[in-house]
Amino acid sequence: MTIRIGNAPCSWGVEFSDDPRNPTWQSVLKDCAEAGYKGIELGPVGFMPENPDILGPALQEHDLTLIGGVVFRPFHDAQGWEDVLDGTHRTCKALTAHGAEHLVLIDSISPRRAPTAGRAAEAEQMDQVEWAAFKDRIATCAKIGNQEYGLTVSIHAHAAGFIDFEPELERLLDEVDPQILKICFDTGHHSYAGYDPVAFMRRHGDRISYMHFKDIDPAVKADVIAKRTGFYDACGQGIFCNLGEGDVDFPSVRQILVEAGFQGWCTIEQDCDPTLDVKPIDDAKINRAYLRSIGFNEE
Repeated sequence: MTIRIGNAPCSWGVEFSDDPRNPTWQSVLKDCAEAGYKGIELGPVGFMPENPDILGPALQEHDLTLIGGVVFRPFHDAQGWEDVLDGTHRTCKALTAHGAEHLVLIDSISPRRAPTAGRAAEAEQMDQVEWAAFKDRIATCAKIGNQEYGLTVSIHAHAAGFIDFEPELERLLDEVDPQILKICFDTGHHSYAGYDPVAFMRRHGDRISYMHFKDIDPAVKADVIAKRTGFYDACGQGIFCNLGEGDVDFPSVRQILVEAGFQGWCTIEQDCDPTLDVKPIDDAKINRAYLRSIGFNEE
């Protein structure tokens, strides 16, 4: 397998499965295929049908591979553990039903962290006891995905969660067995947090199993950090611009992946607000053309 490029429902504004603003799952599959992609993520579990007899034929109709799925749940909240487990098992079942490979774990946005997205020096830190329990919840879900369902499980840093900034991501990687937990590296969130995605990839390339491609508009980033703008409002303001138009050095990202012998999927995620004047299919086409122009050719 070469490096393959996929897309995800969040590029069509799908962040939560029950959001009435969501486009239909059928239209997302259709657009994704028409934009030239051969793979798509599941999106939040429940957005696409969990019945494989419904989703399977639709994926086949559009010649799309299901790449993986994300558990975006409150790992930081001990009271939300049942919600985390529910999301983990349902996502795993949906993925394995279609032969998908990647389970991605993300600590969802915490009110304790939301005001300090992009402000590492100010961000609240967990004490030792809270961190240990938090880490164990992540490790438990990693074991479920890896050992019960046979998936490749990875951790994904995300703005305004408790795995956001580079030091806490690296701490988690040091403390959880690499056999059960890899990295889904998101170029945009790493930049949003104030760090250099290329430098991180050079240090940790051997643990990266999956990639999320995002670019960041530096002017919007500076503004939303200064104003402590909420994450979804920042998405609506266009913080995640088209690839190649922001501050992520994608030619260097490609070089690192090629030199490391990376094989598999890299998925574009361009979170947006679906109610605004956005044209996701046009952006999806532009992003695919840009990646081809710098050497990401699957053919």
